Amino acid sequence: MIFQTIYKELPSVVSFGFNSMNRIRQTATALGKSGMEWVFDGQPSPPVLMRKTFERLGATYIKLGQLIASSPSLFPEEYVKEFHRCLDQTESVPFNQMQKILKNELGSGYMGEIFDEIDPVPLASASIAQVYAATLTSGEDVVIKIQRPGVKNILTTDLNFLYYSAVVLERLVPRLQHVSLAGILSEIRRTVFEECDFIKEAENIKIFSEFLKESGNTRVVTPRVYPHASSKRVMTMERLYGIPLTDREQFLKSTDQPQMIIGAAFETWLASIAGCELFHADLHAGNLLILEDGRVGFIDFGIVGRISEKTQEGVMSLIQGMMSKDYMTIAESMLIIGMTRNNVEVQRLAKDLEDFYNNSEALPEDRFSVNPEHPACVPDLDEPEQILLEMVRIAETHGIRFPREFTLLLKQFLYFDSYGDILFDMDIMMDGMMPDIEALQKKLEWLE
Repeated sequence: MIFQTIYKELPSVVSFGFNSMNRIRQTATALGKSGMEWVFDGQPSPPVLMRKTFERLGATYIKLGQLIASSPSLFPEEYVKEFHRCLDQTESVPFNQMQKILKNELGSGYMGEIFDEIDPVPLASASIAQVYAATLTSGEDVVIKIQRPGVKNILTTDLNFLYYSAVVLERLVPRLQHVSLAGILSEIRRTVFEECDFIKEAENIKIFSEFLKESGNTRVVTPRVYPHASSKRVMTMERLYGIPLTDREQFLKSTDQPQMIIGAAFETWLASIAGCELFHADLHAGNLLILEDGRVGFIDFGIVGRISEKTQEGVMSLIQGMMSKDYMTIAESMLIIGMTRNNVEVQRLAKDLEDFYNNSEALPEDRFSVNPEHPACVPDLDEPEQILLEMVRIAETHGIRFPREFTLLLKQFLYFDSYGDILFDMDIMMDGMMPDIEALQKKLEWLE
C-alpha cells in the first residue's frame, strides 16, 4: 500500500527509475563543466558562469534565469543583464534532434505535405521549446514551436526533487512552514507542466483572440494557429514580423511613441483580467513583439491565469483599502485572497501593515502629473514592487499563503516593471500605499 501511494504521487520519471538517475548524472556533468570552465577559461565573471550553468542544467533552471532577468529590483544589475539571454537566446538543440519530434508528432511526410520549407536555424531558443521560420505548402509564412526533446522529464525530475526537498525541510524546520515552500513549488510545477501542452496553449490563444475581437481591440494581436500542423509538442503559428522587446534599443529607434505602444499592451492586459476568461501570465520582454505597424503581438500563451470571483473581489477590496490607508480592510482583503490553515489575528496583521507603511520612506506629495495625451504615463516611484513583495511577506508571517492566480498577477506586475523604467511607468497600478486619492482616481478613469 505504501509503495502504491508513493508511485501514485511520484510520476514514473522520479519513482527511483532510470530517468532520475540520468538527471543526476546530467546535473553533475553540468556542474563539472562549469567548474572546469572557471579553472581553465580565465575565470569568467560570476553572472556569466551562473548563466551558463543554468543553461546547461536545462529548462527548470532557465525558467529561474528568466525570473532573474525580469526582476531588476530583486537581483543585482549585472545578473539581470546577463540572464536576459535566457529569455530567447539559450543554447539550442541541433535541428536533426528537433526533426525527430516533427516526424513523431506530424508524420514522416510533414515535409511536402504540410511544410514547403523549414529554416534549420532557430529564430529563438527558450527553456521549453525552439522556434523556427517555415513556409506552409499553401504559401503562408509561419513559425514552428517545437518542444525540446526530453524537456518534460527534466522538468518533472527537477521540480519533484525541489518539491519533496521542501516538504522535508519544512518538517525539519517547522518555522519555515508559514512560507509554504512546498505549496509554492507545487504551484510552479503545475504551471510549468501546463506549458508543455501545446494543444492547451493553442486553446488559450483562441480564447484571448476572441476577447480582442469582441472588445474591438486592434492595437494588440495574437498569432493565428494552424491546427493541421500542430500537436501536443509542436505548434505552427502565423509569423508576426516585428521587434521583440528584448531589443529595447532597436525598438526605441523605430518609433517616437514607445509609451503609446507599450501603454496599449498594458491596458489590454489589465482589461483581460476582468473581461477575459484568462490573462497572459508570462509577458516578459521576450514575449512582447512590436510589429512594423505599431501594434503589439502577445506571444507564448503557455502560462495563463484565471481570476476567480473570490480573488477578484479580494483584489478590488485590497486596492480600496490601500487607497484609503484602511489597514484593517487591507488585512481582511488578504484573508479573502489568501489561504491559511491557522487562525489569523486580523488586528495584529493590520497593525503590522500600518507599522510598515508608517516606517516607509516618505513619498513626495506631487506624485502624479496628469498627461492628457497619455494618462498611463506617470512619474517614477522608487521600487513600488518592493512594497507589494513586503506586503506579501508580512501576510505570510501571519500564516497566509496567496493562491496561484494572485502570485501570477504579482509576477506579471514585476515583469512590466522590468521595462517600465525605460518605456513608461507602471507604478500607478502598484503603489497606492499613501497616494493622493483624487489624483489617482483621475489617472484610473482611462481604465473604465
